[in-house]
Amino acid sequence: MNLRDLVYGLYARRVEGRLDHDQVPKHIGVILDGNRRWAKASGGTAAQGHQAGAYKIEEFLGWCAETDVEVVTLWMLSTDNFNRPEEEMRPLLGIIEETVRSLAVDGRWRVHHVGTLDLLPARTQTVLKEAEQATDGNKGILVNVAVGYGGRQEIADAVRSLLLDHADKGTSLEDIAESVDIDQISKHLYTSGQPDPDLVIRTSGEQRLSGFMLWQSAHSEYYFCEVFWPAFRKVDFLRALRDYAARHRRYGG
Repeated sequence: MNLRDLVYGLYARRVEGRLDHDQVPKHIGVILDGNRRWAKASGGTAAQGHQAGAYKIEEFLGWCAETDVEVVTLWMLSTDNFNRPEEEMRPLLGIIEETVRSLAVDGRWRVHHVGTLDLLPARTQTVLKEAEQATDGNKGILVNVAVGYGGRQEIADAVRSLLLDHADKGTSLEDIAESVDIDQISKHLYTSGQPDPDLVIRTSGEQRLSGFMLWQSAHSEYYFCEVFWPAFRKVDFLRALRDYAARHRRYGG
């Protein structure tokens, strides 16, 4: 172990030792950004960057388990990503499938898909469904894998689901209009029944949400980290938690 690693380890333990677990966010959303730029800086391919980012996921979930986080939402593939070239999308989808299978086999996590299944290839859909079924009884962290996810699409899907639900009951248009409210729409989101994210982390230095959990993040705290996702370290995670704990959440008050 070199001096840099030793100093890093000591600093990480110091930050962790001062962490108040009562102030840890219960739900963390993560925008996994910077895989391709990390690969480019390292002289690798986009696929190698995505693979490195995938390897980071289980390590990150381990940190979350150590700090009593209960729900994690990982944005792995957006609806906008489908505009990328097929030669990038094909291996990326394969990496996502492999990652989801690995999460399911691990036994520590409950896997839940958030996103539009119809946008995904049949094989990817099957992997996501099987992972949900296989981990349904697990007691660990609830891991939302956001694949084929877009915030505006989620809201549109929620409203559509709400309207279809009322239509099946024979509700009149006037009564539907009267009944639509925040709680009703929330019940039809991909994350229905879950707590909203307390903290949203975005890696790579970009300071925008790009549509991530538009509805649920109304009162979330945001933490923007300069490092690319594959290079995200435990100390970066602990700093995000420390920063969150120092804030005073007002929920609009």
